[in-house]
Amino acid sequence: MKKLLASLFLLFSTQLISSEKVNIIFLLSDDQSFDSMGIYGNKDVRTPEMDKLGRDGIIFDRHYATTAICMASRATIMTGMFEYKTGCNFTHGELSSSAFSLSYPLLLQKSGYFTGFAGKFGIDGIEHPETHFDRWGGGPGQTSYITERNKSMKKYAAKYPHSTLSYGAFAIDFIKEAQKLNKPFCLSISFKAPHKPATPDPNFDSIYKDTHFEKPANYGYEHGQHLSEQSRQGRQYERFETWNYSDKYQEVMRIYHQQIYAIDIVLGQIRSQLKELKLDKNTVIIYSSDNGFLCGSHGYGSKVLPYEESMRVPLMIYDPRLDPSSQGKRISSLSGNCDIAPTILELAGLSIPNNIDGISLLPALIDHKITLHKSLPLINVWGPPATHFLGAVSKDWKYINWAYEGKGMKKTESLFNMQKDSLELKNEALNPEYAKQVKQMRKNYDQHLKAWKNEAHPENDYQRFGKLFDRNIPWSEKSALWTK
Repeated sequence: MKKLLASLFLLFSTQLISSEKVNIIFLLSDDQSFDSMGIYGNKDVRTPEMDKLGRDGIIFDRHYATTAICMASRATIMTGMFEYKTGCNFTHGELSSSAFSLSYPLLLQKSGYFTGFAGKFGIDGIEHPETHFDRWGGGPGQTSYITERNKSMKKYAAKYPHSTLSYGAFAIDFIKEAQKLNKPFCLSISFKAPHKPATPDPNFDSIYKDTHFEKPANYGYEHGQHLSEQSRQGRQYERFETWNYSDKYQEVMRIYHQQIYAIDIVLGQIRSQLKELKLDKNTVIIYSSDNGFLCGSHGYGSKVLPYEESMRVPLMIYDPRLDPSSQGKRISSLSGNCDIAPTILELAGLSIPNNIDGISLLPALIDHKITLHKSLPLINVWGPPATHFLGAVSKDWKYINWAYEGKGMKKTESLFNMQKDSLELKNEALNPEYAKQVKQMRKNYDQHLKAWKNEAHPENDYQRFGKLFDRNIPWSEKSALWTK
């Protein structure tokens, strides 16, 4: 498949306007659900710049964070490897220096690109990450919404006390410097917004002052009773109430979207600067999020769980070199956060390392009906053991194996028809009408598990899940491993 996609890109590469090194800007939000933009169908929000980026570029409608939690997802984005190969997540372990050496920023810098990073780095284990970029505005841990508290961004604090706009200022300075150096550049901006604790920029308090947000059809749906018992064991269940989705929905959503609006402002500033410097015709912009967010859907809050609002995220790619007839096209084929690194590498004209699980998405910019992935794994091995799962998503179906059987719970399979039931309201796993689909999705699942068994990180507690997630091994033979 990877060779086929590479051949397709070479075949169609003559459609590109310029052969010079392209500039690349990768913008990553934090906890932004796929349905938080107008271009993705939300009529209540104001995202003019994001919508314009989509209309000018390509919109991916089925893009997934294969692990819906920030550190693991960011490691996958940087390296193109699934979590079980990076070995990187909270309570598991750090990203190794050898894996980071094959990340897209380091490979681009090595090839001559001028590289920059600002915002939430979010990956443990990399000692002095600032030394691996030409310009650094990043920070460890969650960083702060208060610019003054972000050491590498202090010089912007007086004019931009809220961090979101400060990253826009960093981007503009970086772009100007890259032009003076006459070097191709790769800039990665990782916003903290709209991650909790909700801290919107007061400059935009009036944006959603009188907006009424329509609740999704699966809002609070039976407070999770239609889903597996295992999925109700984590903090995502109680946060429906403690994060006020249950009683202050309008207030919570106004703040959430206000934070996204500030990112929209920054996107517009960056595009204006590119145009002013006459760099807009040779700069590719990629926009996505590290994971989605369950804003009351299914009666849950936060992320982690395998449902669409948590694991499906926006992805838009704008390449000004493509034929205008491609603008605004939508891709219905599956893509994942593992595809970001190989896409950026191929944009830069670099070969894709063999360690990468993802594929370049560039062929989809030309052939909008292409099949990218037939199936992607969905992963969680963080938090309470009961909430750990492995799943598989295809174009039409999503299958989740809830393997934990402790505390009186029963092993549960979930199957959702993504074409007819994208809200995931009805589990079809026991419906005899879909026996054929269950069989096929089990096969996809087993293939992902086989890869896990063969390629899992040798340390950081990933090996045992090859047995824990095996559908054919009874609970009695693996129960002790769940409490390891």
